[in-house]
Amino acid sequence: MAFLWYLIVGGIIGWLAGLIVGRDIPGGIIGNIIAGIIGAWLGGALLGAWGPEVGNIYLIPALIGAIVLVLIVSAILRPMRVRDRHATR
Repeated sequence: MAFLWYLIVGGIIGWLAGLIVGRDIPGGIIGNIIAGIIGAWLGGALLGAWGPEVGNIYLIPALIGAIVLVLIVSAILRPMRVRDRHATR
């Protein structure tokens, strides 16, 4: 049951990070879950374990880590999307 909570909270964190940044995460709900889980790991590594905890994820560091991850992924994928648009014309 703890793993299910981990996935749900990770998905919500990833979704919130996408909303805050204003960019979509590729992969839909699976992308949100992955971004939330990796963001939780990244935020925990950078900021430590503090704030409210749900499903073994500390929410504030996880959200900050997911926002950083979404910014990095969107910065990497943006040139690829522009290149793909020009290639199809």
